[in-house]
Amino acid sequence: MALLLAAVFVASFAVGRYPVPPLTVLAVLAGELAPLVPHWSPETEAVVLGIRLPRILAAMLVGAALSVSGAAYQGLFRNPMVSPGILGVSAGASLGAALAILLGFGMPGIQAMAFLFGLAAVAATWAIGAGLAKRSDPVLVMVLAGVIVGTLFTAFVSLVKFVADPNNTLPTITFWLMGSLASVDLADAGLAAVPVLGGSLVLLALGWTLNVLSFGDEEARALGLATGRLRFTVILCATLVTAAAVAISGIIGLVGLIVPHLARMLVGPDHRILLPVSALLGAAFLLAVDDLARSLFEAEVPLGIVTSILGAPFFLYLLARSRRGWN
Repeated sequence: MALLLAAVFVASFAVGRYPVPPLTVLAVLAGELAPLVPHWSPETEAVVLGIRLPRILAAMLVGAALSVSGAAYQGLFRNPMVSPGILGVSAGASLGAALAILLGFGMPGIQAMAFLFGLAAVAATWAIGAGLAKRSDPVLVMVLAGVIVGTLFTAFVSLVKFVADPNNTLPTITFWLMGSLASVDLADAGLAAVPVLGGSLVLLALGWTLNVLSFGDEEARALGLATGRLRFTVILCATLVTAAAVAISGIIGLVGLIVPHLARMLVGPDHRILLPVSALLGAAFLLAVDDLARSLFEAEVPLGIVTSILGAPFFLYLLARSRRGWN
């Protein structure tokens, strides 16, 4: 998986309106680490370092984040159809970004609002689930609460779009909701990397507990695990990871659903192996999709459209080929 990601990483620099040979890409990147005599033009260096490098790093970061959080949620809720947005983080981030665009905020404000509203949506889901968990299955209650909160936040997004200026503000909101990395720079990727890497490392450290939780609460408690505390920790870390990714990329569907399935087919259900493989595979997958999105037509295609078109039949193919249980 690491070699695959490295190959896609280098190849991605050559994709676009200004082609750059792979050897030149490696030379330009090496020139940032060692004093090399440049044999490339300033325009080539500007394209590689100023335009494509931030976008490539952001695509890798977002793909890995969505895949890790999707794998963690699927193990936690013992459901292969769970995606990173199951608890409402995507709907909350959409509302935050839509409000920021409506109020005329710049890109940093849009990203901050998307991140905060994503966390707020999951906090509301957790509060509802914790209040009703004693009366029913806590996992089922949490999932249903996430569906309700997500529906409510999506309704508010529709309300914001209804009152937005149809000539200027509404197209901006609509395009953000489709998902794109066109406006991401190194500063955006660096800020998002902090919660993504922090949350992912905690999830990786809790891989063995996710193995136990996937068998159910009763079995986990019988083995001495504090299921409530562990569930809160996993949800918190997965939410931080997802909210940070969505804040810089917009809504990109199916990545967190498909990639964990593919990784599980390759390495099995052990989360100690599944989570890092999902991260590497997700980074390579979204990077390849981004290359396709910016090279298909003259105008860039939003990432959410490409992942949905490619992901839906691919997911059906995985379901048809899989002859083993998901765990």
